[in-house]
Amino acid sequence: MDSNGNGNQKGGSIMWFFRDRGFNDKSINEMLKRCRRLESVQNERASENWDYLKSIGIPERKLPHVVSKCPKILALGLDDKVIPMVQCLGILGTKPEEVASCIARFPHILSHGVEEKLCPLLAFLESVGVPQKQIGKIVLLNPRLVSYSIESKMAEMVNFLTSLGLDKEGMVGKVLMRNPFIMGYNVQKRLCPTVEFLKSIGLSDANIQSAVMNFSQVLSRDVHKILRPNVEYLRKCGFQDGEIVSLVAGYPPILIKSIRNSLEPKIRFLTEAMNRQLNEAAEYPDFFRHGLKKRVELRYKLLSRKGITCSLSEMLDCDHKKFIMKFSLS
Repeated sequence: MDSNGNGNQKGGSIMWFFRDRGFNDKSINEMLKRCRRLESVQNERASENWDYLKSIGIPERKLPHVVSKCPKILALGLDDKVIPMVQCLGILGTKPEEVASCIARFPHILSHGVEEKLCPLLAFLESVGVPQKQIGKIVLLNPRLVSYSIESKMAEMVNFLTSLGLDKEGMVGKVLMRNPFIMGYNVQKRLCPTVEFLKSIGLSDANIQSAVMNFSQVLSRDVHKILRPNVEYLRKCGFQDGEIVSLVAGYPPILIKSIRNSLEPKIRFLTEAMNRQLNEAAEYPDFFRHGLKKRVELRYKLLSRKGITCSLSEMLDCDHKKFIMKFSLS
């Protein structure tokens, strides 16, 4: 490194910059390997970018982690790349902290151009039926969307969703509003096998459409690691195939709930404490949606004290105030 700190020695100037901010040599060398541009970045540029990221609300204690994820962020031009993207994200958000949080989670968003990537993404989301007011929320929630190819990855996802029958205007947009992370999954390797599995256990096309519209996160789970084991557990408990179809169609997340922490305790309480039959849960799949301690157990105890018997839906399908009034428990 020369006397002016111009970094003639490999990464010399930037090494001192990182050391001053608490990075160790191992992490510095890893960042230099991942981003060769850093070797020629001057202290002044890196410091300006670092300070700017602080100024928009990213806490200094989080900055080392943010920079480690995307070292290139220190080499980007402030005026031509970073500031325009931050300003556009600011327009999309409703709270100042949303932009800082978005960048902290996916700092690579700053390396994408506003005109080249962000504007086409916003236009695409609007074209598939996402309301204008919701577009910014989706991008800030899943900023990784900016990095996806619209022509290949996103178009493939839209074609997949429409092939399931979600072809009416605005349907795809609703799926994305509820689960913008679905865009990150591989259609052929993850989503198609999931749909085939849902068909194999007896769900109709209409059941699958409803599941995708309302609980699309089920589609993104691994068939062999999560979905099939849950179905096998329900069978082991004694649910018949038709009852399993009713459960999954009525409450698709039953396929991705933890067996040990959710399904097992609820089924045990249903059959042992409440002395009810499994078919009652099959008739009211939302039983598995309600919290065991705060809703099911509490309400069961309140009814038991009064000697009241009722269906699961009558017991659970209302807020607490209506429940108290319905059974005169006040």
